Amino acid sequence: MKKSATFLIAVIATAGLFFGCNGKSSKADNSLSELKGRGVFVLGLDDSFPPLGFRDENNEITGYDIDLAKEVSKRLGVTFKAQPINWDAKEQELSTGNIDCIWNGLTITEERKAILSFTKPYLNNAQIVVVRNDSGINSLADLKGKKIGLQAGSSAQDAVDANPDFKNSLADIIPFEQNLLALTDLSIGGVDGVVMDIVVAEYSIKTAGLPFHTLSESLASEEYGIAFRKNDIKLTNEVQSILEQMAADGTVAAISKKWFGNDISVIGR
Repeated sequence: MKKSATFLIAVIATAGLFFGCNGKSSKADNSLSELKGRGVFVLGLDDSFPPLGFRDENNEITGYDIDLAKEVSKRLGVTFKAQPINWDAKEQELSTGNIDCIWNGLTITEERKAILSFTKPYLNNAQIVVVRNDSGINSLADLKGKKIGLQAGSSAQDAVDANPDFKNSLADIIPFEQNLLALTDLSIGGVDGVVMDIVVAEYSIKTAGLPFHTLSESLASEEYGIAFRKNDIKLTNEVQSILEQMAADGTVAAISKKWFGNDISVIGR
């Protein structure tokens, strides 16, 4: 994501919603009781982010995160609702109350922790580069003078920014609304590589049989967490507690094996 007005607006909107001029919480935390009173848990996501949250052949939203969230909702005693959002405006969607959480491979960063309440990590991730098999590109150094794509509003931009030598070696960085659009552009030669989550990249390449591969070098190691409004501590803690119960009783492992073939979750570890 570009470090631009979008994120600044999110910071201002979130801060204005939860904090008074003295920087303290402006209201009591009724997040858990209010959600149970409404009876619906609304999850905000990019619905083209396999295998965490995406649309299947029947246009139904499915995925690893979705299965986890459905079970959490069941144990909360509420109905689950998946709400697709513009990923570049995810913080605004949360701060204005359109969704209850952002749960879709969201990387925990210090910048985000300043305005959001996060659970503990539930998956590890890395930002890597996807290239075509016939590109002759086998290292980050091989991308010198090349164009890369990445999803706007994602931590892929953070990873590129954190590697100035790599960033400055590139001819151009092109933002896309979705990773799948970036991969489509890669397939037709519009970009020479796509910076994205290794979890999504490897799943997409394998399931779609794409003629791509990932470079062995990563740009950043990351952890995924579930984000709530900054003041929604009770709801955050309850969801974390339920996830740990699910890990203890084997539910998380079963869901992980369904989507990844083995248990890669870090919940409760």
